[in-house]
Amino acid sequence: MIDSLLNQLRHLKLSGMTAALQTQREHPGTYEGLAFAERLQLLVDHEELERNQRKQDRLTSQAQFKLKAYPKEIDYQHTRGLQKSQIAALLQGDWLKKAQNVLLTGPCGSGKTYIACALGHQACLKGYRTKYFRLSRLILALTQAKADGRYVKLLKDLASLELLIIDDWG
Repeated sequence: MIDSLLNQLRHLKLSGMTAALQTQREHPGTYEGLAFAERLQLLVDHEELERNQRKQDRLTSQAQFKLKAYPKEIDYQHTRGLQKSQIAALLQGDWLKKAQNVLLTGPCGSGKTYIACALGHQACLKGYRTKYFRLSRLILALTQAKADGRYVKLLKDLASLELLIIDDWG
């Protein structure tokens, strides 16, 4: 009966629940004492967790960041002039909810790209559709889209993003 249930879960594309049920099956002593509702809740929680992870991975992949940058790895050395409180506030994402812009400025090599990618990565983790472009590549993509008739579609795609990172203006 469990094998049939596992096949149904796979057919319904409930891979998180399938994995959780297999775990429960492999460790019967751990889960035997739980009520039906508790075991079911564990299965549903695992499915939700796996779906959220897949969504975050998809958003991060689609963003096409230049760097694999993570907020916890931002270097706050004195010469860069970064304030942890400002970065922490940006990482919260309130500026995204309010549809505000962020402009990162500083000399070459100060880590603007890294910080932009870290903010973008954090936005993906929070479920925001994000895309990274260098300005020259964005202009090239717009020019090519105009030439081959995809211009309106590209503009709609860009407008649907919740965060557009444009790097290397200067």
